[in-house]
Amino acid sequence: MPLYICETCGTQYAETPDPPAQCPVCEDERQYVGWNGQTWTTHEALGAKYKLRLEDDGGLLGIGLVPDFAIPQRALLLPTDAGNILWECVSLVTDEAVATLRARGGVDKIIISHPHFYSSMVEWSEALGGVPILLHEADKTWVRRPSPRIQFWSGDEHRLSGAVTLIRCGGHFPGSAAIHWKDGPRAGGALFPGDALQVVLDRRHVTFMYSYPNYMPMNTSDVMSIRSRLEGYEFEDVYGYTWGRNIMGGARAAVDESFDRYLKAVSS
Repeated sequence: MPLYICETCGTQYAETPDPPAQCPVCEDERQYVGWNGQTWTTHEALGAKYKLRLEDDGGLLGIGLVPDFAIPQRALLLPTDAGNILWECVSLVTDEAVATLRARGGVDKIIISHPHFYSSMVEWSEALGGVPILLHEADKTWVRRPSPRIQFWSGDEHRLSGAVTLIRCGGHFPGSAAIHWKDGPRAGGALFPGDALQVVLDRRHVTFMYSYPNYMPMNTSDVMSIRSRLEGYEFEDVYGYTWGRNIMGGARAAVDESFDRYLKAVSS
């Protein structure tokens, strides 16, 4: 049976003979149903219309769809001391992308920040040899295609190695997570926050939203909780959710300034 993919959020669903009646991910107020109503595609149909862009983004291999599809995020390959991590996922898997990843040592685990980027995570895991997928347990109800490859972590921190830590930021989703990579990819380390902190277009600040497409600000209490959970983590760079949306150099100061700026704006 087909594995349908929502054309608005890019989430792949479990096998069904017919398209699902609804996409709960899009019906949630943090997302939206497409202006033409709920529409679906399949992985095979997606591959006939789209390609994958495999390019450097800030010194890391990035993977994204061409032309843009759904949200559109890009994934990154992080070659860490905790293994090769595929951070985030996209809706399409290709033989070329799998071969490129294997040429760089393969992928040891897939880690995703929050439900909007789950996309075709199980498809990716299977194509890469059944590697584990790490998600925060607070968001387990949003999994649309269950798999034994999915592993849920809990708490506010999950240390993968001496240099790599998963941090539950919360706010955007209860389980919204970031990766802190102390040793890379450049000197000073980096933070990969998904949408918990979104790098804005000036690439000098981040912002905090409960719903980005519907312009619903994040509660100040959640923003202050994120600030508290990131205390003690140093980083020179922040890698945003899509191509080029990165703060390269001085990112710790930029994030601290962004916390102050946001909290002042919403309390004025």
